Amino acid sequence: MRKLIFAVNITLDGCCDHTKVIADKELLEHYTLLLRDADLQVFGRKTYQLMVPYWPDVAKDQSTTRAEKEFAQTFVSKNKIVFSRSLDSANDKNTRIVRTNLQDEIVRLKQEQGKNILVGGDLPPPKTSPAKM
Repeated sequence: MRKLIFAVNITLDGCCDHTKVIADKELLEHYTLLLRDADLQVFGRKTYQLMVPYWPDVAKDQSTTRAEKEFAQTFVSKNKIVFSRSLDSANDKNTRIVRTNLQDEIVRLKQEQGKNILVGGDLPPPKTSPAKM
């Protein structure tokens, strides 16, 4: 059975908004390694639309850093599934939109042969600050 790995960027103060956290070299290298051990990425519509076309554009840009380029090329090479009822079409050839039950589809995907399944997304901020937890 394939592993399902959930990965999300989060700061020490609990911020997990992709639009507010800039990935540095170390974070990009970490996610590149995670992606290399996966052959499928799973997104919701909002996170998918943050990632695509941004990373495919970075993969084509010759002025990016090595870490950005390696992550972008690895990201582009992987198959993607987007769970969405509102997204009309995908912006890249490796993406499939799924409108069925998320749980049933994930269970089915885990039973298929292959590498890890990497799930990414934003989580809502905690109701209390981490210092108060």
